[in-house]
Amino acid sequence: MNQFYLGTIGFSYKDWLGAFYPIGTPQKGYLPYYSKVFNCVEIDTTFHSVPRQSAVQSWVNTAPDGFKFCLKTPRRITHELGLKGAEGEMIEFLDSVRLLQEKLGPILIQLPPKFSQDNYSILDGFIESLPKNHQIAVEFRHPSWYNKKTEQLLSHHQVCWVSIDFPNIPKQIVPTTSFLYIRWIGINGMYQHHTYERVDKTNQLKWWWDTIQSCMDGTTSIYGFFNNDYAGFAAGTCKRFKLLTGLDDAEENIPFQQRLF
Repeated sequence: MNQFYLGTIGFSYKDWLGAFYPIGTPQKGYLPYYSKVFNCVEIDTTFHSVPRQSAVQSWVNTAPDGFKFCLKTPRRITHELGLKGAEGEMIEFLDSVRLLQEKLGPILIQLPPKFSQDNYSILDGFIESLPKNHQIAVEFRHPSWYNKKTEQLLSHHQVCWVSIDFPNIPKQIVPTTSFLYIRWIGINGMYQHHTYERVDKTNQLKWWWDTIQSCMDGTTSIYGFFNNDYAGFAAGTCKRFKLLTGLDDAEENIPFQQRLF
């Protein structure tokens, strides 16, 4: 049976108060509430810095069993160093989150737009250096990667090819390992406030669901994350996707904003 882990990219949004989090919820209460509704979250703050051990321990203590944290690799490794000579810093990052243990989901390596397939050998060597006890997912923003050679590289290393809904990037799912990783991103800064869905993405979500279903053979887990910039309100779009697909809606009895579009 396929296990679905669906959630949002980040959860600490103050303008979700009243739209998702009940009015008066303190920031320390965000994750406890969020984890009653969704079973996974992609942590974006790790893109900016290696997390403090106190923060990691708080995640462990707060989230229920079965919940997954998917962490974005620090930009120092991906964007500043371009993976070159970054093996030591990557190990340091992975060591910093080992407290998560079974609550740790795939590690996301988001490569910068300028990182083209000319850097094939750099990516190959970097992936080869990683510990084999982690699930790794790689996202490409340069169009030169979208070919059979990339599929072969990631399949060889048992690394996931991240599927993204992002302007000027092919919308596709190419299974390269036992799990799928999908990100519904949109254009950065598209919406000033994130209190309700401002665009109807139903047709796009139906296409993604049909495509996911066609890739389920040989797949054990599907991770999917929605960004606020995709339709204006990530929590609402994630709920919409769950309803659309008939997946269990953990939020059935939890108050939720009703304004759509």
